[in-house]
Amino acid sequence: MQANVSIVGVAACGDGGHVGISGVASLDAALKTLTAGAPCSYRILDPRTVRIFAVQPTQTAAPAHTTTLVAELMVTATKRPADVNRLPASVSVVSHDQIELTGAADVGDITDQASGVLITNLGPGRDKLILRGLSDGAFTGHARSTVGSYLDNVPINYNAPDPDLPLVDVDRVEVVRGPQGALYGSGAVSGVYRIVTRKPDVDDAAFGAAALYAETVGGSPSRDVEAYGSIPLVQDHVAVRLVGYDDIQGGYIDNAELRLSNVDRTTRDGGRVSLRLQASPDWQLDLSADAQRLRSNDTQYTTPSDGVSGSLLGPTERFSRVQEGHKNDFVEGSATLHGELGWASLYSTLAVISHDFSSQYDASQVIDRFGASPSDLGVYAERSRVNMLVQDTVLRSAGSGPFSWLAGIYGLATTEKSPSTLFIQAPSGAPQQAYVEQRHDRMREAAIYGEATYDFAPDWTVSLGGRLFTSDVRTVADIQVLPPGVPRDFSGRRSFSGFSPKLSIQHSFDDNALVYALFSEGYRPGGFNSGGFVTLRPSRVSFAPDRLRNYEIGVKDRLFGGRLALRSAVFFDQWTDIQTDQYRQQSGLPYTANVGDANVGGLEGEADYDLGFGLSVQANVLFATSKITHANPDFAPQVIGSLPGVPRFSGGLLAIYEHPLPRNLTLRVVGETSYVGRSALSFDASNASTQGEYARTKLSAEIASRTWSATLFVTNPTNATGDTFAYGNPFTFGQVRQSTPQRPRTFGLRLAANY
Repeated sequence: MQANVSIVGVAACGDGGHVGISGVASLDAALKTLTAGAPCSYRILDPRTVRIFAVQPTQTAAPAHTTTLVAELMVTATKRPADVNRLPASVSVVSHDQIELTGAADVGDITDQASGVLITNLGPGRDKLILRGLSDGAFTGHARSTVGSYLDNVPINYNAPDPDLPLVDVDRVEVVRGPQGALYGSGAVSGVYRIVTRKPDVDDAAFGAAALYAETVGGSPSRDVEAYGSIPLVQDHVAVRLVGYDDIQGGYIDNAELRLSNVDRTTRDGGRVSLRLQASPDWQLDLSADAQRLRSNDTQYTTPSDGVSGSLLGPTERFSRVQEGHKNDFVEGSATLHGELGWASLYSTLAVISHDFSSQYDASQVIDRFGASPSDLGVYAERSRVNMLVQDTVLRSAGSGPFSWLAGIYGLATTEKSPSTLFIQAPSGAPQQAYVEQRHDRMREAAIYGEATYDFAPDWTVSLGGRLFTSDVRTVADIQVLPPGVPRDFSGRRSFSGFSPKLSIQHSFDDNALVYALFSEGYRPGGFNSGGFVTLRPSRVSFAPDRLRNYEIGVKDRLFGGRLALRSAVFFDQWTDIQTDQYRQQSGLPYTANVGDANVGGLEGEADYDLGFGLSVQANVLFATSKITHANPDFAPQVIGSLPGVPRFSGGLLAIYEHPLPRNLTLRVVGETSYVGRSALSFDASNASTQGEYARTKLSAEIASRTWSATLFVTNPTNATGDTFAYGNPFTFGQVRQSTPQRPRTFGLRLAANY
């Protein structure tokens, strides 16, 4: 019998015995026969996808469940459910159990557990993601992000830094590496990072809470509380799920000039409410709302010298005359309709997103051009408020057979208001506005896309897809500046359109091995520069769209009875007209430019191994090289030869050991370490700043029952001070060395309960 379905989680049925079936039967009837008498059951997610899950015996209380890193995990980031090991793409999935056991709090912790995932370290709510060594630079500005970040089906940023949503009550995190222009459109140049939340259960209630307290050597304490509850309101039809969290990340940086300690304290609080309406087995509506408020009192970079006399400061000290605080507020509301039409499955999401963030910097270094005296203080404040309305509707084929398809229609409307002001404050008197820019951006994007898959021979599958898109960008700005600056107005509008293709071919082997070849593209629209003390020269007024073409060959396999899972890929990318956000050395003000073209190549790999006596090990590596093949002479007199922020090598190792204890308890010991090699910070060769070449380590021990757990942990046990990010302030960047040390050694305790 040939069913042409993906079956995920077969290991849940155990190793004892094999059951066969022949003849013609419905999918449901065949699965009932195959699972009869086994310690497992099944759920048909759609006509081509089945999840197998374990069924606990109903007798005596069982010990805490077993966690393994070698699991068959479902991924939906490709807009159709599939086993991560059967997809012709480079995909990582971090499961709910792994997130809980490793204490992964946010995206910064996921970087240790998935190949090729890096993040800058300016501070909470200020960072940007980098996938697979495809970096457009370390800074954020008006260029669209290279990584498409999603909360379920909703994009959570456009050109903003990552909002730093915590991984509270999360089902899994999915990472798809390589350009995803065909399915996700502009912005997914280097891939997709997707948080999948846990949904309301219309059958059963569930509750949980956790609390954490930690002490940092030389810093202030941290604490975190979180809770969730899922409640059926109408049995089998309506359920609600509530999530809330509140955390304080203690500071560890001291400001030597202001004589303040632990200035980089960050608070983050928020929550989520979701409602599931199950009208029938074939139709459901999910409503969700998320909100988060994040505040950082100051940044976390240091200046090894004080910037005045050249005297040395400590490894966690900085000299600045201003507290460089940051705010990041995120609000999202969405509605997702899922229905089975018989001939196709429908998924339609409508979402509204509001992202408001602001920062403040010491800008005293640049105010002398306005006649300010050395005793005057310069303060630069910037703010952005981004509002997005997005609609994405997908139809995907139902039924079995060698041919399947999906088709979608997409619309996005984005507005951004980004006022910025440079103040001059004399020792006595009111502050004076030396520079004010009121900028307003609007972007509209529409697309139709699709993908068709055909099993053209036994164990051979080919997929062809693409996206036809159009976008319209408009920018208006009003600039007021004191002499010798030039006040002015700006207005610009451009339209872009094109086609982003995707092609893959894969061959499956009887032993679950898979080999695939993939071609895909990513793109970003162009835009405008408006700011600056003086009128921009014509070549700097606008920046062109960029495009990335990806060529990839991958291998996936499961060996030793499924105890070893391997995933690896080699890739070669051609990136043309690379957009990059930069800061002018003379003024410290931001702008976006096309730096030129580059070729990027590399090898990435992941391995999960269950040794069989309670020990599971996971490893990931990325080897990446890049070369600027054509530099834009208008960008800088001299450009470095490779992409900044990308080390030649990065990798991580995770080990989990489990041992049963009396009274149905379980001991879990977890060790986690990662390494990031050295890289340059900037495209500009005149700035020789480098960063990286550091290791991050975390150790923990947990005692758990089926309903509660207690965990002791230590991060950075060697108290290393490696430079994680060589940037902090655009107005002293290139003039004073900037460095971001790792958080010093931290000890903590976490208590959790789930019912």
